[in-house]
Parts: sequence; structure tokens; C-alpha cells
Amino acid sequence: MKIIRTDRLDLVPATLALVEADIESPEALARLLGAAVPSSWPPGEYDRAAMEFFRDRLSESPEAVGWYGWYAVHRSVEPHGSVLVGCGGYLGPPAADGVVEIGYSIVPESQRLGFATELVHALLSRAFSMPQVVGVIAHTTSTNLGSVRVLEKCGFSLVGPGREPGTVRYATTKPTS
Repeated sequence: MKIIRTDRLDLVPATLALVEADIESPEALARLLGAAVPSSWPPGEYDRAAMEFFRDRLSESPEAVGWYGWYAVHRSVEPHGSVLVGCGGYLGPPAADGVVEIGYSIVPESQRLGFATELVHALLSRAFSMPQVVGVIAHTTSTNLGSVRVLEKCGFSLVGPGREPGTVRYATTKPTS
């Protein structure tokens, strides 16, 4: 699985080795990524339970790399070097209806710099390059204005309540040629 490059980010697919390093320690993750890991890591919803979920899925299906997490590394900016700014990905391969769900989180010190929008655009592009994917959904809260803005900038529309109480569901469909 290759790295996805955007204007400023390298999106590194979360392999079993990377997720296990992430669970072990920020230092272990930094060594494997070749990037500094900020003291605020992990960000937002990407907590230990999420890491363990990804680890378990990748242990069961190593070929599913790319359908779970991606580490968002801000490429080397002199004199600081490369820095891990967030993560995002899918909650697994597309469902039978061709829909895949995404999630994303950016560390606090890297928020409001456009990294989440760049990350979500890349995840959408990758998903829609797969013939089996026809739509992408995301869940957030209506009070998470930053997340709502990111989703709207990336072409998502509010479609109703989310799965969990207090959440809302956004969706977008594959562009027609």
C-alpha cells in the first residue's frame, strides 16, 4: 500500500506494525513513521479503543490495509522536520451498498490550518477511485463546527440524525462523469 501525497501531507496507511507501535508508545510510532509525534497525540476520537479496533481488524484481515486508518504526516518543514498532525480513515471496507464511512482527527496545535480538509479530500478521492464505492458518510455533532465546516467544504450534505445519540450524519456520493 503506497503513501498518498497531498499538497502538504503524506498519508501513511496504518499497517498492523504501525498500529501496534501506536499502542505501545509515541516514541515507537515516531520511529516507524520517521516523524515527530506531538505530546498531544492521540487526537480527538482516535483513542486507545479506536487503535485496538484497527489492530484487531488488521490482525484478522491484513489485506484490508488502506480500509482503516491513515496517519497524516506534515512533510518536512525546515527546521522542524516531518510532524504527525492527525489521522483519518475508513471504518472498514465498503458495505454491500457501496457506502464507506470516514472519520478524522487533528491534534489541537495543528487545527484551523486546513489539514482536516486536505485529509478528507484525499480520503474521498481514494474511496471514489474504487469502483465498488458509490458513497461516503461521516458522523459528527452539530456543535462541532470545525468538523461540520470540513465536511461541507468537501461536498458532504447533512442527511439526518446519526447512529449515536447527539450525532448527525453527513453524506456525499461519487461524482458522475
